[in-house]
Amino acid sequence: MCGIVGIRRFDGRPIDEALLRTMAAQLHHRGPDGDGFRVFRDVGFGHTRLSIIDLAGSPQPMTSASGPFHITFNGEIFNYQERRRALAQANVPLRTHGDTEVLLETLRLLGLKGLDHLNGQFAFAYFDERAGTLLLARDRLGILPLYYAEGPGFVAFASEVKALLPALPEPRLDEDALEDYLTYRSVPPPNTLFAGVKKLTPGTALWISADGKLKHETWWQLPAELRGETLTGDAAITAVTEGLERAVAGRLVADVPVGAYLSGGLDSSLTVALMKKLRQGGEVQTFAAGFNDPRYDELPYAKQVSEAVGTTHHEVHVTPQDFQQLWSKLSWHRDGPISEPADVAIFRIAKYARSTVKVLLSGEGSDEIFGGYPKYAYEPKLAKFAALPAFLRVPLMRFGERLLPASKNRARQAARALTGRDTAERLQTWFAPFTWYERRALKPGFGALRTLGQYERCQGDHLRRMLYVDCHTWLADNLLERGDRMSMAASIENRPPFLDHELVELAFRVDSSMKVRGHSGKWIVKEIARRYLPANIVDRKKVGFRVPLDEWFRGGLKDYVHDLLLGRDSFVSKYLERKMVAALLEDHMRGRRSEELRLWTLLGLEVWQRAFLRGVIPRYSALDSRP
Repeated sequence: MCGIVGIRRFDGRPIDEALLRTMAAQLHHRGPDGDGFRVFRDVGFGHTRLSIIDLAGSPQPMTSASGPFHITFNGEIFNYQERRRALAQANVPLRTHGDTEVLLETLRLLGLKGLDHLNGQFAFAYFDERAGTLLLARDRLGILPLYYAEGPGFVAFASEVKALLPALPEPRLDEDALEDYLTYRSVPPPNTLFAGVKKLTPGTALWISADGKLKHETWWQLPAELRGETLTGDAAITAVTEGLERAVAGRLVADVPVGAYLSGGLDSSLTVALMKKLRQGGEVQTFAAGFNDPRYDELPYAKQVSEAVGTTHHEVHVTPQDFQQLWSKLSWHRDGPISEPADVAIFRIAKYARSTVKVLLSGEGSDEIFGGYPKYAYEPKLAKFAALPAFLRVPLMRFGERLLPASKNRARQAARALTGRDTAERLQTWFAPFTWYERRALKPGFGALRTLGQYERCQGDHLRRMLYVDCHTWLADNLLERGDRMSMAASIENRPPFLDHELVELAFRVDSSMKVRGHSGKWIVKEIARRYLPANIVDRKKVGFRVPLDEWFRGGLKDYVHDLLLGRDSFVSKYLERKMVAALLEDHMRGRRSEELRLWTLLGLEVWQRAFLRGVIPRYSALDSRP
């Protein structure tokens, strides 16, 4: 993957190439192998390259051999060889052996409709100089990012927010987006925490005309409607098996070494097993992180999978000191709060792996399309409570949550979810660090009912609609942003096979009974995995990529956490209700209840605010810290 930047002016002033270079310098970590800059009348493109395919060729920005058509492109087209043959049959002259030119010529011939023929993860800008049209587009699921901002007489775009800032006034907080962050741990598109900076929605395109008019167009959507009969039984298992094998095979396409994250969980383990099968016994490099805490440390399981499959395995140990040393750096890379503690561990793995491989496959996306989270099994059991009127249910569930001990974390989370005043709010609250009444206590004016149009738009049973919502929110705006930023912070490419769009479309045709059965989620994935993995790996309880923050906050990070949240210059304690922040911290430190998620959310906000909004934006290199 790479980094892209660009500007379109419509006020008659020339493009400043020096500004393009300053913007691109913020993305060196995304493309340490080279850079390029081109100006075409009122449009300027910049590019930083991480060479994965056609290492010696395919420099960017690239211009077509057939005329003034230009592109700057971040990502990979996995079926580019197939598409290359189709272009050759159409007598299209090709000068390189890479996927960039394939994308460029496909757009030149077919326009935006050409993306229907491509399988990949990408974000790009394409300029048709003859027509004067500039097109920005983002891949179907939102694996790769793209941001834009309007300034006086221009529109600028970039792979990351930090690359836009040299072209804009001093960054400011978007106060309306702050409650989104406290609700989702991320900010849904089109907004960001930066006032005036917008995020392109997955599967959409943005047309920018010569006079500065912006027009959005959706070019792909996750299937909301039910298309024909759902898949069940052996037919479903066969179809998903074949689809997943194709997806993994496509993501092995590279001219550099490809390895994999291996947590020891089901999804990464199955991905690794399929990599080994497809490589016909060839070497597979795998990487895992541990925390020296038996409650969360999955290193023994990852090692067991490695031994069973036959990989060359590497381990990284993460400490509280890593969090303290890396938090500001990684917040800068994330362009926002580090919303998941696992971000630090993922960066440490990627950083370590960078000396061995240049691409890592991950298991991201399986939970959201095949029903892997415990909440999917819990939801049917909550129907009687959910049917109670909100004026009875909300206080009852609030009281129930306070009575439940910390050891009953899932029951406590279910009670919190049931405090949602309607279905949409209940679904939001499953992953929310703060409920609506907690947000109201944190800031006057917060806590209003929030719509969730994805749920209403989707057809099918409740599980299908939940998955549809999570693909549009939790997955796209949190997990995929994390995967992109933490891997690219180490100059390594992340590829999630479960988010191959053909597999995702297939998954939304699979009957819900094949996904959640009783207390078990991802039933169909487990049935497939039994062919490749030990039974105790397939059937063990889902843990997730957990970090022992509860103890770390009471131990090695105690003073650090207190200073950030309650210190004299704390943004959080000044902007939000200080008494509530202090109460959360006190409850956690005294062991009354675990408040690690809410504390982490506030800490992430504080570190981000210090990194970006205090007049000094740090400049980091992807290579400046130890592995």
